[in-house]
Amino acid sequence: MAMKRAAASAVRAITSSGNSSPSSVLVRHLHASPGSKKIVGVFYKANEYASMNPNFLGCVENALGIREWLESQGHQYIVTPDKDGPDSELEKHMSDLHVLITTPFHPAYVTAERIKKAKNLQLLLTAGIGSDHIDLKAAADAGLTVAEVTGSNVVSVAEDELMRILILVRNFLPGYHQVINGDWNVAAIAHRAYDLEGKTVGTVGAGRIGRLLLQRLKPFNCNLLYHDRIKMDHELESQIGAKFEEDLDAMLPKCDIIVINTPLTEKTKGMFDKNMIAKLKKGVLIVNNARGAIMDTQAVVDACSSGHIAGYSGDVWYPQPAPKDHPWRYMPNQAMTPHISGTTIDAQVRYAAGVKDMLDRYFKGEDFPTQHYIVKDGELASQYR
Repeated sequence: MAMKRAAASAVRAITSSGNSSPSSVLVRHLHASPGSKKIVGVFYKANEYASMNPNFLGCVENALGIREWLESQGHQYIVTPDKDGPDSELEKHMSDLHVLITTPFHPAYVTAERIKKAKNLQLLLTAGIGSDHIDLKAAADAGLTVAEVTGSNVVSVAEDELMRILILVRNFLPGYHQVINGDWNVAAIAHRAYDLEGKTVGTVGAGRIGRLLLQRLKPFNCNLLYHDRIKMDHELESQIGAKFEEDLDAMLPKCDIIVINTPLTEKTKGMFDKNMIAKLKKGVLIVNNARGAIMDTQAVVDACSSGHIAGYSGDVWYPQPAPKDHPWRYMPNQAMTPHISGTTIDAQVRYAAGVKDMLDRYFKGEDFPTQHYIVKDGELASQYR
């Protein structure tokens, strides 16, 4: 079981000498005893919207729908939206919490300093997908377990990406704004509105979300390309009709539309800087629902202003929530939103259930589903290495 293996790993770390491999990292023992645990959740506040849908679970007010279940077992469950700075509510609880539940949509940045302060912390759970708001190396070095609800919102994000592609290709937003403003100027929209059919769409990353997007694009008769560290199996690739591009630099200039579907890692942080953007086709459209920090913020602003990027859409920013003076709010040719793609009601139901399942397994000392682990026994999942 997970707890027994954690303890065994800790013993190996103590008894080994001169070994700096991941297996020598001291793993914090995950107590399988029925004792009370302090669990803290950090979510966005929904205010008057919290009561409008019984399945609106991913907010402070509804707290993933697990409060009654946790408290009936004697656990303490504290939920807050206040996450930033030394005087935040989250900071007050870091020293004695056992489990921290966070979300990509209102990320609590779990830094090495916070991890060092959290002496009782054993488990970091992400309600959703994407745990880059956690210092994963520091978590691994501290022997923590980090897990997320893999697959919980892949459909939600893939559908949103397809919507954004169509919004950009058809030059939808200027037409919407005309209606709002009482205008009517067809030419101002039509001069840069296109069909999606026949365009070359490339995804940077073809994991669960990237593959779903490619499948959904197939009926549009696009030329589909993908770059990933792992090539799809031949049968799936043939079914989708996508072509593998091993060389990213060779793929990007071919694309009319680029979709970012790669995790944020040290390797991908700032990947799309001014030099990378200069390699792209003039007039390219970019959709990024992955992570804002994959892009160089000012380089995107400059390219949208010059027209090199004809349209940029996404729901991810850095930091989040985006400050009021974030330049992406005001750059031309953008169709940005808050981080919403993966927090549909359907996704919330799935990731709330996934968090509850992992907590239940944690209390019982059982393993999580393998695909949920991001950090386990001092080792990072392959996509974050």
